Amino acid sequence: MKRFVAIAGNIGVGKSTLAALLSERLGWEPFLEAVDGNPYLADFYADMERWSFHSQIYFLSRRLRHHWQLIQRAASVIQDRTVYEDAEIFACNLYRQGLMNERDYRSYRELYEVVTAVLPPPDLIVYLRASIPTLYERIQHRGRPYEQEIEVGYLERLNELYDAWIDGFTLCPVLSVPSDALDFVLHSEHLELITSRVLDKLQGREEVIFDT
Repeated sequence: MKRFVAIAGNIGVGKSTLAALLSERLGWEPFLEAVDGNPYLADFYADMERWSFHSQIYFLSRRLRHHWQLIQRAASVIQDRTVYEDAEIFACNLYRQGLMNERDYRSYRELYEVVTAVLPPPDLIVYLRASIPTLYERIQHRGRPYEQEIEVGYLERLNELYDAWIDGFTLCPVLSVPSDALDFVLHSEHLELITSRVLDKLQGREEVIFDT
């Protein structure tokens, strides 16, 4: 049976790494997030209030296209970052910070809600949770130049939005993984534990308590 699993979580939490490791472990096709390609990014960073709507529309359209492509795949797939996070986390944060105006944000939300209402959801979302110190350490460690100036306050706001989104998410099952306690890169037994919980959840088993 084909499975579609998507991994969600804050910047630096380890989504791409877990997607790659799970795909290798399960023999599923990985679909990793591209870290560049948005033609509005340079303008956005120069004038966020002016270009936030354009940039977010680009991200949303690309994510929707990718989601639809994954639905069409014949084999099981694992996606790094979901179609929902651009709207529920990043666009919402821009709006709350006053970097996207009311009119643009409402238009963006209307488009997002109409499309996702008819878009088949994944079979499972794996939500990677981590504290701010863990996120900050991992961001510094991987050394992407454009991430080095990310402020702690920004990560905190995103974490709050992620938790609120997951608390109210009902479109498909969610497996929450405490990635502060589970290092699936250094400890193979942690990866095996996550893998078994993913399979349990996909099979409808609800016992997903992690014994750390």
